[in-house]
Amino acid sequence: MYQTLITASELAQKLSAPDWAIVDCRFSLGDSERGRSDYVQAHIPGAVYAHLNEDLSGPIAPGKTGRHPLPSIETFAQVLSNWGIDGSVQVVAYDESDGSMAAARLWWMLRWMGHEAAAVLDGGWRQWQKAGYPVAAGVERRAPRAFIPQVRGELAVSADAVLANLRDPNARLLDVRSGERYRGEKEPIDPVAGHIPGAINAPFADMLGDDGRFLSPEALRARFQALLGGVPPEQAIFYCGSGVTSAHELLALAHAGLGDGRLYAGSWSEWITDPHRPTATGAT
Repeated sequence: MYQTLITASELAQKLSAPDWAIVDCRFSLGDSERGRSDYVQAHIPGAVYAHLNEDLSGPIAPGKTGRHPLPSIETFAQVLSNWGIDGSVQVVAYDESDGSMAAARLWWMLRWMGHEAAAVLDGGWRQWQKAGYPVAAGVERRAPRAFIPQVRGELAVSADAVLANLRDPNARLLDVRSGERYRGEKEPIDPVAGHIPGAINAPFADMLGDDGRFLSPEALRARFQALLGGVPPEQAIFYCGSGVTSAHELLALAHAGLGDGRLYAGSWSEWITDPHRPTATGAT
């Protein structure tokens, strides 16, 4: 059972396995339909398509939610069922961004739903193409199965929980956005710049090598141990702009053998909807 990362060569041997489901999560923030179009043109054989906004997010409530709120448990369970995923299926997600952000979001959501047999293709679509493995075109579907959620509620935290942890010395809050966004020097998406007070900057890009693949478990473990400073991983809360790239860093944490941290899925875009929540700029 694969639980974190899988290589292109490993996946290529499982293309015809009936209890394996491949999910193409390619998505562009600048063009929300580009990923779906790219999927139709060429994808890993057998893959179904997951749209970040439609399948991996719930409805946005302006002024209340972030840009990618989690869907309801019932809704997402039905999505998984429609993709032919139940408790016996090994899921492999991929996209084409460095670190496979949307794919990591699906990986985390599966763990949140209690499904452990979930992995991300290390290096994603680019590695698959580079290796010269086969591709398919068009839209594919799998026979439906019944997904039964066993939700791990401890993996997701609310804004109130984050607020309550700000003064807790036994907790750690990690902001995985770039340093310039964390410090408030540049904010290309959200209307307010800065970070949640007390958060430590842990850019997701630092978890990747030059080839866009994850660092070794040993290298990742060393980085996280320095970031956590003795705080247990399960007491760490990760956030980003909208709860997508932070899932990438939670994947890195698990691949390092450090278990599960917690995700503030609403992240910065939800945090700033309430002007009473504190914000900060500059380096901590």
